[in-house]
Amino acid sequence: MDVSVVVPLFNERENLTPLYRELDQVLRGLGRSYEIIFVDDGSIDGGAELLRDLRSRDEHVRVIRLARNSGQTAALACGLHHANGEIVVAIDADGENDPADIPALLARLDDGFDLVSGWRIDRWRASRLTRRLPSQAANALISWITGVALHDYGCTLKAYRRGLAQQLMLYGEMHRFVPAIAAEQGARIAEVAVNFRPRRAGRSNYGPGRIVRTLLDLMTVRFLSGYSTRPIQFFGLIGLIIGALGTAWTAILVFEKVVLGHQLGSRPALWLAVLLVVVGVQLVSLGLIGEMLARTYHESQGKPVYIIKEEF
Repeated sequence: MDVSVVVPLFNERENLTPLYRELDQVLRGLGRSYEIIFVDDGSIDGGAELLRDLRSRDEHVRVIRLARNSGQTAALACGLHHANGEIVVAIDADGENDPADIPALLARLDDGFDLVSGWRIDRWRASRLTRRLPSQAANALISWITGVALHDYGCTLKAYRRGLAQQLMLYGEMHRFVPAIAAEQGARIAEVAVNFRPRRAGRSNYGPGRIVRTLLDLMTVRFLSGYSTRPIQFFGLIGLIIGALGTAWTAILVFEKVVLGHQLGSRPALWLAVLLVVVGVQLVSLGLIGEMLARTYHESQGKPVYIIKEEF
């Protein structure tokens, strides 16, 4: 199998047939063997019957239905792990991604990259202040924190090499940070400008709560990418700084008491200084415990702390 196209979806019945027709037209024109994998994330709009009909009429179509609504990340991970193609393309089911852009992604992948991500240049041009600028700011923040500079982290339209797609372990809202996770594994990443179209039908399944979940997952990605094998350097550094501040403050208060004769019993500063020392010790201890857990995790599962890209 040359190309697998993964389509995670939830309650997108009205968009499935137009998307299938576009995908079928584009993929037939590639001259490569292909499959289209629809991953139904517990839809309740009757889309399963439509997918079953598509499957019966086209042998290139595969359908995977999840037992319950597990989220876009879980649906994407399922599709990536079950794809048979040497190249795996992920695309949204709502019609915002244009299947006509798939050949451009594949061409860039043939240049030697492991992951090619779409960049929706024209997205939110009509809502520059309310949507476009916040989106640009969010992508700049994610790029700065993760160290992987991309213009559009939220674009599902991506092309992966099979080896990378099979290795990705995604959970939470991690589908937004696939490039950062892939970069940690040594993947070469490129970005290609792609078309953006308004949703054909239905409504977005995203709500305000996604912002909070995304921020928390961003913190997780940053920690795991930089300190998962050395947590003492993260917690220990913070603990040493806080502990040093508390110790210095305590020394100043002791000096005021012993040398200057100031009263400390009624001053909250003493309690705060002692609290900083205690918190600092706790954070250093947490870092040491994290080191032991990381060592136990890697040794018990035989998980390497390195990734070999090539051998001669």
